[in-house]
Amino acid sequence: MERVESMGLAVESTTSGIQREGRTGVGAGRRLLSAVLPTVVAAALVVLAGPVMAQQPVGDPAAAQKIAAEVCTACHAADGNSTTPANPKLAGQHPAYLFKQLKDFKPAGEGKKAARVNPVMAGFVATLSEADMRNLAAFYGGQALKPTAARNKELVELGREIYRGGIMAKGVPACSGCHGPTGGGIPDQYPRLSGQFADYTESQLAAFQTGARANHAPMMQIAERMTAREIKAVSDYIAGLR
Repeated sequence: MERVESMGLAVESTTSGIQREGRTGVGAGRRLLSAVLPTVVAAALVVLAGPVMAQQPVGDPAAAQKIAAEVCTACHAADGNSTTPANPKLAGQHPAYLFKQLKDFKPAGEGKKAARVNPVMAGFVATLSEADMRNLAAFYGGQALKPTAARNKELVELGREIYRGGIMAKGVPACSGCHGPTGGGIPDQYPRLSGQFADYTESQLAAFQTGARANHAPMMQIAERMTAREIKAVSDYIAGLR
């Protein structure tokens, strides 16, 4: 198994190889033009559809080391680079996004449901103060991401088309409109996706689709319009983005 990086996309390949992302010539120019226009429109639509996260005060990474080591390491590893696809990589994620997710796991008040329901995470955040959550967000945001790679050679082209150009017939906007052409996201607004486990991204899109995850209305609307195959394809493509 070898890892190939081309034009910002890392894929794992066997000796038979996987078709690379890089292309030259007129065909590539036409594909780029067809992707750019939907992306611009998509960005405007999704920004209008959902609220922008307010910039959050920076936490103290050093103050979070003890909590990270005692509470978070088992699932997310010491540096936030989880080795289990069911648990997301936290390293390199925007601190404001991490802070928001930690807050969303907590019930809004007595007798009220949390914005993001997860029994495991609810138990962990129950004892965390707001300062703890800010510090943890800063700690993991400052770690270096060890990205995964795209693996599904049959779906990577479909994933590329969806990520860069959306699915116009269904009103699905290009992912790149909010998460950037290389999946880097926009600090304080949209999370970094690049290098995340494909299995985790797929599970979250499926959760948005069914309503099991309901803490972002635009993503729920987008996921509802996608098939399981489209979700799997774009999730795998995102894993290889750099």
